[in-house]
Amino acid sequence: MSIVFLDRGTFSASVRFGAPGVAGRSWQDYAHTSADRVFERARTAEVVVTNKVPLPRAVIERLPQLRLIVCAATGVDNVDIEAARRQGVAVCNVRGYAIHSVPEHVFAMVLALRRNLFRYRQAVQTGDWTRSDSFCLLTYPNEDLAGSTLGIVGAGTLGEAVARLGQAFGMNVLLAERRGAETTRPGRVPFERVLADSDVISLHLPLTPLTCGLIGSSELARMKPGAILINTARGGVVDEVALLAALKSGRLGGAGLDVLSQEPPAAGQPLAFADLPNLLVTPHIAWASRQAQQRLADGVVENIAAFFRGEPQNRVV
Repeated sequence: MSIVFLDRGTFSASVRFGAPGVAGRSWQDYAHTSADRVFERARTAEVVVTNKVPLPRAVIERLPQLRLIVCAATGVDNVDIEAARRQGVAVCNVRGYAIHSVPEHVFAMVLALRRNLFRYRQAVQTGDWTRSDSFCLLTYPNEDLAGSTLGIVGAGTLGEAVARLGQAFGMNVLLAERRGAETTRPGRVPFERVLADSDVISLHLPLTPLTCGLIGSSELARMKPGAILINTARGGVVDEVALLAALKSGRLGGAGLDVLSQEPPAAGQPLAFADLPNLLVTPHIAWASRQAQQRLADGVVENIAAFFRGEPQNRVV
């Protein structure tokens, strides 16, 4: 049984992959794999592990020995699922590994934006505090989370974990129903109402044809003036041009983004390099606490071991 990991370099070097369940199997790591080398590296593999390397139909159909694709992530949008199904190739992912890491990152962003921490840090560094007539500076808004409203779009495992933290902060939490749904499930709130009523909106959706561009100019216009948008899901869920315009106009209070539509961003990408005090962009690290990375690595190995035992686990296909 040959196992090939196409992009081991997306994990920290200290993270360990290994368990008795895969002992004795050939395991080949590649730090990174470009699209034109995927077939060459995977052509004799029965198991391919990928974090972000795409596995399109043209590659999957040329790998007759391939039996299992393990996504070292929750999202599987980099794999042609229908092609895998037609070829009889199993696909599985890893769920719940970032149950603490992502929600904590969300609130790190929310607190930084609601408390205007970056503006105040700059005010200290530029000497504004030194020149103050008072013991403190009150130049910028500084808002409590308690009593405000948190809207969750995508109330899966991570969305629910963010909701629990919001409740711990004393926030009123709204779980959004799917956009365009004819009925509203118990415990959910219509999508448009969540946009209108929330002081903070946090996105936790996979990228699919239905969610691509979900938050565009019309949705941003419906949001409460001064609201904050947090996206730790996928960059394509948000219309980035519309978001930048909303931030520059002051219509939106702020945005915290851990994902962009192109990663890494090209030089000059508007959101990545925008010099705005109400915009915080981090390089897709919400998932990547040390503990979460190790849980993910363990989940990858457990999925492979379960496949060897004939026990389907975390199967998408």
